[in-house]
Amino acid sequence: MPSNTTENSAERATEQAAGGVRAERVTHSRVRDVELPGGAGTLALVTLDNGLDHTKPSTLGPQGMAELTAALTALRERAGRGEIAAVAVTGKPYFLAAGADLLQVSTVTSHDQALELGRSGHAAYELLHTMGVPTFAFVNGLALGGGLEVALNCDYRTVSSDAPALGLPETGLGLVPGWGGAYLVPRLVGIEKAVDVVLTRPAAQKPFKPAEAAQIGLVDELFEAADFLEQSILWASRVVRGEISVERRELDPQPVWDAVVAATRQRLDAVVAGSRPAPYRALDLLAAARTASREEAFAAEDQALADLIMSDEMRASVYAFQLVSGGKKPAGAPDKSLARPVTRVGIVGAGLMAAQIALLVAQRLGVPVVMRDLDAERVDKGLGFVRATVEKLVGRGRMTPEAAARIVASVHGTTEIGELASCDVVVEAVTEVMGLKKKVFAELEGIVSPETILATNTSALSVTEMAADLAHPERVVGIHFFNPVAQMPLVEVVQATETSDEALATAFAITKKLRKTAVLVADRPGFVVNRLLVLVMGKVVEAIENGTSVEVADTALAPLGFPMPTFELFDLVGPAVGLHVLTSLREDLGDRFPTSPGLEKLVADGTRVVLDRPAPGLPKPVDPAIQAVFGEALEAGSTGRHGTPVLDAAGVLDAVLTALTVEVGHMLDEGVVVGPQQIDLCMILGAGWGFHTGGITPYLDRSGYSEKVLGRRILPDGVANVPEAVA
Repeated sequence: MPSNTTENSAERATEQAAGGVRAERVTHSRVRDVELPGGAGTLALVTLDNGLDHTKPSTLGPQGMAELTAALTALRERAGRGEIAAVAVTGKPYFLAAGADLLQVSTVTSHDQALELGRSGHAAYELLHTMGVPTFAFVNGLALGGGLEVALNCDYRTVSSDAPALGLPETGLGLVPGWGGAYLVPRLVGIEKAVDVVLTRPAAQKPFKPAEAAQIGLVDELFEAADFLEQSILWASRVVRGEISVERRELDPQPVWDAVVAATRQRLDAVVAGSRPAPYRALDLLAAARTASREEAFAAEDQALADLIMSDEMRASVYAFQLVSGGKKPAGAPDKSLARPVTRVGIVGAGLMAAQIALLVAQRLGVPVVMRDLDAERVDKGLGFVRATVEKLVGRGRMTPEAAARIVASVHGTTEIGELASCDVVVEAVTEVMGLKKKVFAELEGIVSPETILATNTSALSVTEMAADLAHPERVVGIHFFNPVAQMPLVEVVQATETSDEALATAFAITKKLRKTAVLVADRPGFVVNRLLVLVMGKVVEAIENGTSVEVADTALAPLGFPMPTFELFDLVGPAVGLHVLTSLREDLGDRFPTSPGLEKLVADGTRVVLDRPAPGLPKPVDPAIQAVFGEALEAGSTGRHGTPVLDAAGVLDAVLTALTVEVGHMLDEGVVVGPQQIDLCMILGAGWGFHTGGITPYLDRSGYSEKVLGRRILPDGVANVPEAVA
């Protein structure tokens, strides 16, 4: 049902959720008659169009849905009189429809109102099913949520080859496909593929491309964009004349249906662990779709949708979605006109992070890149990474051989620092040692132009200290990428004490061209993500040091909906890196960040901390053998090795949330970011904090930790939760 709008900034999302929601952008249903070729009769073509440009997708709110209902009702009457032979629905350029306007949905104030939202959509779309003549969807562009459900409720579907995305993202937004999708998809493509459409793809935020949608049967025909509408009308005429018959698959046998549902439920229990209701409600609908009547299934969708609209998880998801998708200008960023031109980029270092940055810059900025390291072996290894990566992309069909050749040719390796002299921006990506980084910058300042911007990819060290001994510290800015660089969407842009607006503007311009989301952060230890994420890991390990078993502690944070358990996250980050950041944060911020002799021993011995996945898609369990490193597990509630009670899973979760609340309070007081929205944005994009939480601050608010620890809410009531007056 609902999907998205994309034009709001983080601050505007907060203001709107707090009560300043804009009026509905009405999507009109414009009808015109088209004569079908071959004497097949008249096709009534309905075009969904909000009258706005391509930056504002067509969405379906109450007025738009009422207009669609009226248009389709009139067409059904015409069909009954024999005036038309078929009905088709298409959209304005680039869009069929992007579903319902989430900001409008998030203003619903009662369960009855939410129930009516689902029923009104079903009533409108049911007209496509009961038209009395064949109905077609000509999917000319993006079709998400309720937009795709328009098509699913038609008898036949074509799609343009250049449509950017088709999908049902609702379960990733705290909802279910509520306008027919949960019933129609499994009956159309089978239960196994339906699980992918309704649950797996939304969780990965990976909608379908047109060819993928055609392959699994979501759509019937794929036509090239150049003459898509003409070809779709011609195809429709052949269907109407009986020249083309579209075969529909039989329903999967009940045992197959039940087995897929059971396996999916087991996977949800392992991955989602009950942290949010939407995936489970969607699976219940899929499970019932084989035997339920259309009327029964749609009534169940209405109930599930209403329940979820009135949940905190859905409101938090809307808030999170608006943060992630909105904001062309990052909060606090200087005027983009101050950015310096970038025609050549230098990278100091040729290790894994350096090579990843070099590849991304060559690929997205399209400028020459010079990667420098101390010896030829390291340089060759970095260049080898670039070559191997583009070869893999070519092999998978994700990059053309021509683009790969251009990228490889544009990345040059050297051991001579002087070859960086002509670069407009130089990014240091060497080992996290302050003395080494200062030495690199001192050497660079002696050879580069006075206009050159010097950037550091440090993950936790002080950028101000790094630049302190330079003649021009104002040119230094932090550009903190996350690993893996190609996949992680967040970049923390760090403003040191002396960083100029020109350096900041250049950093933001670069990250935008790299297609990353940039968040401005002050030069405080760990910035945002590492400060909070390493604190989480530190508190979990602290509980183990005191006697909590590694297996209990590892899964204690499941209610938060992290993408993986704690020790799998340790494994991904690298225990040595985690220990280094934990140690440096303790040195800077004090004993809020605990010590861990056990973690130190794990790192020193190079001990593996997790086992292999028990099955694809399931989390990696902690290796119980590492318990010996920390000492024997003690009984929960007994006195631990630190002289405090040994925590059970609930106690570990409480300790982590309490520590996070304290730290968020400090960060806001220190002005690390402009506001709590930026902390949430960082944790969603940089730490995988689930949309259903809204980020960290809505979760702390609605779980009561903000008021218990800080004595106040962090966000206003109603911004990312059902307002207390309504709840």
